[in-house]
Amino acid sequence: MIAWWSPRLWGVHLVALVCAAAAVALGLWQWDAWQAHREAERHDITHADPRPLTDVLGPDEPFPSDEIGRPVSIEGTWLPEGTVLVTGREGDGTDGSWVITPLTVGGPDDAAIPVVRGWIPGDDPSDAPPPPTGTAALVGWLQPGEGTGAPDDDQTDDVLPEVRIADLVQKVDVDLYGGFVIVDPEATGDEGGRNDGTADLDPATLDQLPPVSTLTGWRNFAYALEWWLFALFALFLWWRHVRDVTGPQPEIEADEDRPVGSAS
Repeated sequence: MIAWWSPRLWGVHLVALVCAAAAVALGLWQWDAWQAHREAERHDITHADPRPLTDVLGPDEPFPSDEIGRPVSIEGTWLPEGTVLVTGREGDGTDGSWVITPLTVGGPDDAAIPVVRGWIPGDDPSDAPPPPTGTAALVGWLQPGEGTGAPDDDQTDDVLPEVRIADLVQKVDVDLYGGFVIVDPEATGDEGGRNDGTADLDPATLDQLPPVSTLTGWRNFAYALEWWLFALFALFLWWRHVRDVTGPQPEIEADEDRPVGSAS
C-alpha cells in the first residue's frame, strides 16, 4: 500500500495544487470585475466639477472604469480631417448621428481625443456643418470607446456604426486616447470656452449613448463561478486518484482448475 505522502504522489499533489490555485485566482479576478461593474452603475459623476483630461486619463492608459461620465476640460487643436458621423443616435424620436472631430490635448502634434461636437438628423455627412479648425477649449463628459462589434457596411466612408477608437485612429496622423468626450455646451460656455465646434449642431446628450447590456457584469459573475467549479473538479480528481492509489488493492485470485503452465 502506498501512503498519500509518498514521493510517487508528489507530482500529482503539485499539479492539483497549481490547477486549483490558478482557477481560484481567475475566479477572484472575474469576481472583482463584476464588483467593479456594479460600482460603476451606482457611481454617477456627471455633475461633478470638471477636471483636466490629463489628470484623469493618459494617452497610453487604459480607461478607468470609475471615471465614466466624468466632466473634463480640454484645450488643444482641432483635426478636421478626422471628422466622422456615428449613426444610431436617436434624438426626440428621430434617428440621427453624432458628429465627431478629434481634438489634440495640448499642441497640434500631441495625442488627440475624439470629441462628439453635436447631433444631426439622418446619416448624410453633407448635412453636417464644416468641421472646426484652429484651437479650442471645451468641457465635456468622458466616455470609454465603444466596441459591440456592430458591422460597418462601408469602411471607405466617414460614417461609422459606433465610436470605435481603432477606426478613428486610421483617419488622423496622431495617437488617440482610449475614450471620447461628449461636449457639454453649457459647461463650455461657463468656462469661457472658444470654438467648441458645436455651432449649427443640436446638442449631443448622454441619453443618446447605446444602452449598456446588463449581461456584461453577470458574465463576469458566471465566469467566476465556472472557475471555482473547475477548482473543485480538479480537487475531486486529485482526491479520487490518491484514494485509488493509496487504498487497498484488489487481490487477483488464482484459477485453481487451470493446470500450471497452461496457455490462457
